Amino acid sequence: MSKALGLLEFKTIPVAVEATDEMMKAAEVELILATPICPGKYISIISGEVDSVATSIKRGVTVGDIFVVDSHVIPNISEAVMPALSGATMVDNMESLGAIETIAAIGAIKAGDIVAKASRVQLIEIRLARGLGGKGEVFYTGELGAVEAANKAVLERLGADGGIVSSTVIARPHKAIKHAIA
Repeated sequence: MSKALGLLEFKTIPVAVEATDEMMKAAEVELILATPICPGKYISIISGEVDSVATSIKRGVTVGDIFVVDSHVIPNISEAVMPALSGATMVDNMESLGAIETIAAIGAIKAGDIVAKASRVQLIEIRLARGLGGKGEVFYTGELGAVEAANKAVLERLGADGGIVSSTVIARPHKAIKHAIA
């Protein structure tokens, strides 16, 4: 079995706390994050073996019912995702910059995993909803062709139906932008 990340986003906090409790009771998983992410929204992130994570997320969706914004299980999660979620990624050289905005917070985590697996890029940060009106943001860097390939991969896999609001690729970003992002 392989490591997976399970993601569940809710539009109400009390039900989210109840659903997260039920998720933890449904299977042997590790709770990575369970917190409000903006007014009235809540995110739960779990980790474990793929089958356990899938069982747990399914239980959370059942309990959350109409209050679930989005849910997803990412098998074989990229090792670059967790440092990007915590904002712990150091960037020395930013040859080009990719940026993706998602309508839901967990869409940013899905996009970040796709970016990390699609091309030789470095995730800079995955921002979840705080100060973003409930949206998510992904920032990444690398050679221009790699950043363009990663952006294309996300748009092909998630597109508008997957919650992508907008994306851009910036060749040779100005140093002021580098400091604002990293």
